[in-house]
Amino acid sequence: MSVLDAQLQQYLDGLQAKNASAHTIKNYLADLNDFAAFVLTYSAAPSTDLLIDWSRVDAQCLQTYLSQRFEEGLSAASIARKLSSLRSFFGFLVQRNLLALNPTVGLKAPKRPKPLPKSIDVDLTAQLLEQPQHTWQEVRDQAIFELLYSAGLRVSECTQLDLSPGLDSLQAGWVQVLGKGAKERLAPVGSQALQALNRWLQIRAAHAAQAEQAVFVNRFGGRLSVRSVQMRLDKRALEAGMPTKMSPHRLRHACATHVLESSGDLRAVQEMLGHENLSTTQIYTKLDMQHLAKVYDAAHPRAKKRRHE
Repeated sequence: MSVLDAQLQQYLDGLQAKNASAHTIKNYLADLNDFAAFVLTYSAAPSTDLLIDWSRVDAQCLQTYLSQRFEEGLSAASIARKLSSLRSFFGFLVQRNLLALNPTVGLKAPKRPKPLPKSIDVDLTAQLLEQPQHTWQEVRDQAIFELLYSAGLRVSECTQLDLSPGLDSLQAGWVQVLGKGAKERLAPVGSQALQALNRWLQIRAAHAAQAEQAVFVNRFGGRLSVRSVQMRLDKRALEAGMPTKMSPHRLRHACATHVLESSGDLRAVQEMLGHENLSTTQIYTKLDMQHLAKVYDAAHPRAKKRRHE
């Protein structure tokens, strides 16, 4: 260690005694060494002869350290790891009665950027949806998958859909769903989804329990579960020869992405998905720009050269 500190060494020895991996110990050592070097220059925690008085380290010192590293360009994930290392170290000191309180309690790392949703292109979506239906379950599944893609529904909204009021406006091209926070909204149904739903509704009564109001039912006549939809989608993706794993949520993402790519109307996508805040929907603009960048790099004769200069 560049900082000769007995308590740090005791902590690292403790990690070795617990059979922590060499990689883990190396990362903890780097993180704690970095913070120790910072502490030596931080006025709120004075030290002498490279010996740190850890009892003088407070939340303000820690927050200043994390903020400084963030301003230097360290990623949110790396800062979160550093904070985790510090929490563990100070927890060790408290456990050994070397500190009364853990100064990391209540500290939060910067929020990590939300990962971009994984979508599928129009051709792959068609490959998934344009499969033959021979059994009543496949007819039902087709209606579900078309609805997820056409209306951008959450899978839970789809499984909770009731005959009324859910389908009261179906022939006008809408379904009424109950979204997050028990908020109702009308979601658009395209022509192919409408056709698939009507085909399912023609045979639904033969498979649903007498008093069942769920639009989509299982083999026992009761409401179909979210898990069952995922399993049926896995089966369909396998039959369609999809090169990627599918999920109901990816069909929702595909709906939003394809509408935004064609229209550029973020507000309309927000309403369709039932997002309370526009900031939630804005992630699709990042996805759309990624798509644009890929198209540009592939199509423009000077794009790749320009980006690598």
